[in-house]
Amino acid sequence: MSVNDVMPPPAVALLAREGAARDRLREALVQADVALVLEEDPNVLDPAALLAVAPQAVVIALEPAVEDALERLDAVLSSPDFTLVFDEAELAARREGWETQRWARHLAAKLHGHRQVLPPGAEVEEELVPEPGLPDTPEQLHANAPLAFHVDEAVDAADLLAGDSLYEPPGPWQPSQVTERDVEQTTDRHEPDAISSPVLPSVPLDHGSWSLLDDEASFAPAARVDVGPPPLPAFDSDRLSLVEMDEAAGPRRGAKGAVVVLAGIGGPDALRRLLAALPARLDVPLLVRMPLDGARYGNLVKQMARVSPLPVELAEIGADVVEGQVYILSDDTAAALRDGGLYFLGSTQGLDLAALPPAHSAVILLSGADLSQVDPALTLAEAGAWVGGQVGEGCYDPAAATAVVAAGMFAGEPQELAQAISARWELPEQGEPS
Repeated sequence: MSVNDVMPPPAVALLAREGAARDRLREALVQADVALVLEEDPNVLDPAALLAVAPQAVVIALEPAVEDALERLDAVLSSPDFTLVFDEAELAARREGWETQRWARHLAAKLHGHRQVLPPGAEVEEELVPEPGLPDTPEQLHANAPLAFHVDEAVDAADLLAGDSLYEPPGPWQPSQVTERDVEQTTDRHEPDAISSPVLPSVPLDHGSWSLLDDEASFAPAARVDVGPPPLPAFDSDRLSLVEMDEAAGPRRGAKGAVVVLAGIGGPDALRRLLAALPARLDVPLLVRMPLDGARYGNLVKQMARVSPLPVELAEIGADVVEGQVYILSDDTAAALRDGGLYFLGSTQGLDLAALPPAHSAVILLSGADLSQVDPALTLAEAGAWVGGQVGEGCYDPAAATAVVAAGMFAGEPQELAQAISARWELPEQGEPS
């Protein structure tokens, strides 16, 4: 008996303008086996009509033409009674064939609350029946087989595979150490050459005696005065200070630390709840790293700016990282220290957690965070950083978040994670005592 035989299909509302994107999303919802209770253009939607159908989830096709409408509906869409699922209208309209099927499976898993994202029948083993004749060769079996199919299947099944706790990645390469005995042996082998090499003493030249004039006096050796070595500068040891050395190197411009928020599948909903629960003043910036299809990070900035009390902007390479700001990081943007403060730089490797100062930083792993970031986050925690992971029913892909929680890090819903950050870095309102 399947889950659908016991529980009714979830009620879903589709908000999209008429066109190819809306058609593709409707097809995906039909394949996801949900109850489509409302299908409307956000520009003409009455908020009361949305509340009247009481959806469990709302799927929204994002595009510039509906941004004003979403702001008008923000009070309704912010309700915790249903889940929001955002999709880029342009990407939805372009999906065809295998991409459409794959996205529909992920959508169905999110709306039904399970993790079955493999194609139907993929988990069933074929029954082997003996047949006469020679079996097909591997070349015959894979003739004209598209590689993309197998790559997509591997991506879908990657999160379902069990990890190997006995495996430890190799440490960084260390150069071989040269011992004193090796040096002696090397010297012995090359000593004859060293003896036979002539020694050329360095002769000081008196440049003051050089002249272009044809004068006999110019050929006379100049008198030398032995003035001895120059005196060493005097230091006042009582006034030596590390603070003075830092100030001499230049004032700090960027923030001295940051809260890094990592997310993926299911992350927009969690990120929206996290930012909405933050205070209006924080003594730390938030760096959000959430990979998006098509790299539409500008739209993510607009979406999160509607709910965040803090300013939200796209990180700009070369700019300083400022406290009290939320930055959305693109794929090629990282952060590093410069003169004691953080700034953004370009990097093909993306954000490196090891570049953050642990005592002034934190890492939050939301739904869909990359598992490869678990070890760097825990390493940063050992050095003094605060680390937390999302838990609860709203966490669609909890693998990375669960891993840090299992290691003893803070666990909570996005709102609780925001409260923990606020307790550590919230600034008092102007006029209030600090």
